[in-house]
Amino acid sequence: MAHRRGRGRVGVGRLSTGLKFEAKAEEIQTETLASATETVKKLEEKLSTFAIKHKKAIQNDPAFRKKFLDMCAPLGVDPLSSKKGFWDGVLGIGEFYYELAVKVAEVCLASRSRNGGIMSVAEVQSILKKRGTRFRFSQESSQGNKKQKNSEGIKYSREDIITSIGKLSKLKSGFKTVKVGKAIMVVSVPTELDEDHKEVMTIAQDIGRGISVDMVHKKTKWNEDRAKRALELLLSEGMAWLDEYKGEEYYWFPSVWKDGLSPDDDPDL
Repeated sequence: MAHRRGRGRVGVGRLSTGLKFEAKAEEIQTETLASATETVKKLEEKLSTFAIKHKKAIQNDPAFRKKFLDMCAPLGVDPLSSKKGFWDGVLGIGEFYYELAVKVAEVCLASRSRNGGIMSVAEVQSILKKRGTRFRFSQESSQGNKKQKNSEGIKYSREDIITSIGKLSKLKSGFKTVKVGKAIMVVSVPTELDEDHKEVMTIAQDIGRGISVDMVHKKTKWNEDRAKRALELLLSEGMAWLDEYKGEEYYWFPSVWKDGLSPDDDPDL
């Protein structure tokens, strides 16, 4: 009489092998995570040393400051996350961006009735410059933990303004930046601009004056309804003004007029 092989033993053997593989995989994963954590920790230490060594350059040179923030991003280090953390104690940039964000918000809100809540970063910078707005980094004094302001104003760039708006957007404030043609625009209202709206504003930016439905049609090859719909939404949101000349309607966009986007504007204040 033939004997049948014991399936139970084979099943137990396979289960045991599977558990060994699973345990080994978990061990490798734990080792990999520990190694990655240690690597990141060392990089953060080097970043801290770099920040202390190049403190003045980070504070006084907008381009250098931008590169430093770009270095921090891949490591998940955010020197702007707290006004009271280690990074602000070392560099003072958290408070700087907070104060800059407040001033940017003031400019945007004050001009909302004119432009419907959208204006170029270049125009924001120009208004801050005309107002004589200046910022100073807080420095740790040699006596205790008291902070004192440095005597010279900080140079800040359009990139700094964009960064400060990024901090505002994380607070769900309704502020954000969008690219329209060649310009970066600050939006301070909850309106969602789709690609049609951006295209219309780009046309207005390139032409530098009021545009009509027919002009949009010729530039984009859209039908009249599509062109009219895009223009009318921007008009209803206050982002465009309507004018009539010789029986034809023209839509003007104060936020993208050429004088607000002059290439002669100094990117640093």
